[in-house]
Order: sequence, then structure tokens, then C-alpha cells
Amino acid sequence: MSVDARVHVARTTTASRAGAGAAVVVVAALGAVPWLGDAGLMRAIVELIALLVLAQMWNLLAGYAGLVSIGQQAFVGLGGYALIVLADDVGVNPFLAVPLAGLVAAALALPTAALVFRFRDAYFAVGTWAVAEVYRLLVANTDALGRGTGRTLKAVFPLARETRELVTYAIAVAVGVAALVAVYLYLRSRLGLGLMAVRDSEPASASLGVDVLRTKLAVYLIAAFGTGTTGALLYLNLLRISPDAAFSINWTAYTIFIVVIGGLGTLEGPIVGTLVFFLLRQLLADYGAWYMILLGALAVVAMMRYPQGLWGLVAERWDLQFFPVQRRVQRGG
Repeated sequence: MSVDARVHVARTTTASRAGAGAAVVVVAALGAVPWLGDAGLMRAIVELIALLVLAQMWNLLAGYAGLVSIGQQAFVGLGGYALIVLADDVGVNPFLAVPLAGLVAAALALPTAALVFRFRDAYFAVGTWAVAEVYRLLVANTDALGRGTGRTLKAVFPLARETRELVTYAIAVAVGVAALVAVYLYLRSRLGLGLMAVRDSEPASASLGVDVLRTKLAVYLIAAFGTGTTGALLYLNLLRISPDAAFSINWTAYTIFIVVIGGLGTLEGPIVGTLVFFLLRQLLADYGAWYMILLGALAVVAMMRYPQGLWGLVAERWDLQFFPVQRRVQRGG
């Protein structure tokens, strides 16, 4: 008796195909906001997208590469200051300066990686924070960068306010979509498989031919570029930057909260976490200093009760994967 043992590798799921359709609808809705909403709504969406991209970059590092960094605020600040220097001092178009600022952050991530990659585990996390503080102090003591008072982005002053807000919003949507698509495609590639192998076991992945150092360096530079670009976007939206704000550890604290609440090691988790974070921020905005305490307490409870995050609970219960990065072997008919 013969058994039909033909199998095939499934790279998509029913949920992912439905998710692709939903994504098109969401992007179309975002495109309609400038005509249906107001400037305040656009600024809020720009901030939401920025936090989502920051969370996706941190999740790429910690969730998929096992590199737990608490110093990603370094690249937020470097990207923001690179925007100011490129636009005001060099004369680059301020909108074009946004991705160029990401490249500056990625370039500075090379010497940063040469230092922090000497550390392991908790020492790596502390080392990234220490390096971020060094960058903050260097900027705060540089006259050309405004020292501790910071600088204002003057290159946009000749532009009409409506034009600046519309183009900033369009760049934010483009950055958000590009970041999500790029991370998804990267994780589904051979490089992504090697990355997750390194996370699970460096010796085992090295024995299979994965270049561990190059793989970790590549993802660190990608995260630095995405974070630096987002930092430039944030300060294109805010127009003024200072060292204490740009290099604040709150940027990393927010992203860690978002990823932990949403679900570490999933692409859907940061999306869910960002929406939850925005909702909680609106509800807790009147509590002053208690705001961060309540967020931290909620994150601790979530990690203890639901370590897989909110999206992890949903995915486990209903087997949903809108962004599947694994391959599934299925028996063919």
C-alpha cells in the first residue's frame, strides 16, 4: 500500500493573506487622513508611527537577535542631531536629510559595535546604555550643536506650515511601511534564518556555517539606521532638539514596554503594544510622575502573567500569524 507522501513548504497562512488585505486598507486610510483629519491628528499619527518603528527595531535586536540593548536612545539622538546639521549647516533639503540622518547613525554604529560587542548578556545591555550617555555628554558639550540648550531646525522656516506638516506626515507613513516590510522580508530571508539561529545558539549556528559576528553586526547596523531615521523624523515633527530629550532613556523604556506588552519576537507584537501604549498614555496623562510608575508596574505584571505578550496570547489561542516568518511543511494533495 502506497502513501502519498508529497509535501510542500507553506510560506503564507490564511491569516497572512487576510492581513495583507487589511494592511492595504490601513495604508489607504492613512493616506486619506490629510484630507479628512486635521494637523493635530497628523502629528499624533507621526508620533505613533515613530514609536512603532522604534519598537520594531528594538524587537529585531532583542527578539530576533538576542541583543538586549538599553541604549538605543543613542541613535534617536544621533539621528535627530544629524538632521539639524545636515539641513541647517550643510544645506541639505530637510526632508531628504531624514534618511541621510539614518545613514549617519548607522555609520556611527560601527565604532559603537566595536566597543559594545566585547560585552555579553547583561554587560552588553549596560554597555549600550553607557555609550548612549557618552554620546549625550559629547553633544551637550559641543558648542556647534548648541550645548545643553540644543538647537532649532531652521531650514523648514521658509516653508508654509501646511506644506511642512503634510510632507512630514507622508515621510512618516513611508518610513513606517518601509520599516515593517523591510523587517518582514529580512526575517524571511536566509539572513533572517541565520539571525534566529544565532539567537538560539551561537555555537550551533557557527557549526552550520553562519558567520555569527557578521550576522549580529548587520542587524545592529540595520536597527541603528531605522532608529536614527526615526529620530530624525521625530525632530522634523518637533522642530527643536536638546541633548537631554533626544538621548533620554525614555525612548528605550517606551519601546521595551511596547514590545513586552505586545509580544517579544513577533512582528505583530509591537503593533499591538504601540496601540496599547497610546491608549494608556491618554488614560494616564493626568497622573504626572505616576505615569511612568504605572506603566512600569503594568509591564512587570504582564511579564509575570503573560510572558508571551498580548499578541502571544491571541496567536496561541487561535493560531494566527499575520506576518509568518517560519516555514511550515504541509502534506500536498
